[in-house]
Amino acid sequence: MDLTYSFKDVFSQDILDRYTFLETRNAAAVFKASNPDHFKELAEVLSDFKLYDADIIIPGGNRGKIAYRLDKHFEELGWRAVRVTTESKLLGQMKASMNAKTYDVEFMNTSVVNPGFEVDNMKDRVAIDVEWNAKDGNLDRDLAAYRSLYDMGLIDVTTLITRDHAGIRRLAGEDLESPDSYRRLGTSTTTNMAKLEDRMTRGDSGGCPLLGIGMTQTTWAGKGVPRPGEEHTTVDELYEAYLKAKAEREKAKGGKAELSDEEIDEVLESVEEEHTNND
Repeated sequence: MDLTYSFKDVFSQDILDRYTFLETRNAAAVFKASNPDHFKELAEVLSDFKLYDADIIIPGGNRGKIAYRLDKHFEELGWRAVRVTTESKLLGQMKASMNAKTYDVEFMNTSVVNPGFEVDNMKDRVAIDVEWNAKDGNLDRDLAAYRSLYDMGLIDVTTLITRDHAGIRRLAGEDLESPDSYRRLGTSTTTNMAKLEDRMTRGDSGGCPLLGIGMTQTTWAGKGVPRPGEEHTTVDELYEAYLKAKAEREKAKGGKAELSDEEIDEVLESVEEEHTNND
């Protein structure tokens, strides 16, 4: 499937400069034409959002602080996480005999339930997902969901926000000079725009217009700018606290171990609270 480029005509230059874009079936133009108010809300979220040093230097999974800030802004605008479950009824009927004219003997009457298609943010006929650093298999699940929701007539267009692999690695290696982050964000098995492009050009989302948006080097707020809520501490102090907590976990486990997104949040919040009280 060929990529299109209508996003160049519908987003402001500021947004075009701060993110990378991919689309199929003129998704950005379809989004703006079919759901103009929701398109304005997407533009508002993109304009407001920034990446910070701590987002790159301190590890965090797909549902870490990056996804939280984006999803929280969408929620404030009335978007909600949804699950759409489908149910199919199977009715079997047969003839009472080979000479019967009608199929009036019921031999099966049952329902098959599909557990559901999940979307991070949905409002009316638009779906938006955020995939910062998840396993790339999540993209297969997301695009299959978009295809089904579109085929069922429930959505007009969808958007997937992820990271620009090369741009984020440049940010980690060049701007932040963080070898650990450069290595960690270099894995080839997590969600990013290159992985998304493969699936888009393959046609995995079917007839559903799909807009891909990549957070990149120019989405960065600049060196030393603290994340909201972490103004009383430095990224170095936060990173040291993370490493200490991780070392304690590995000592307790007797081997390599990782902290969950929730556990990382608890560590960072305790450091910020301690510095706030000291100030």
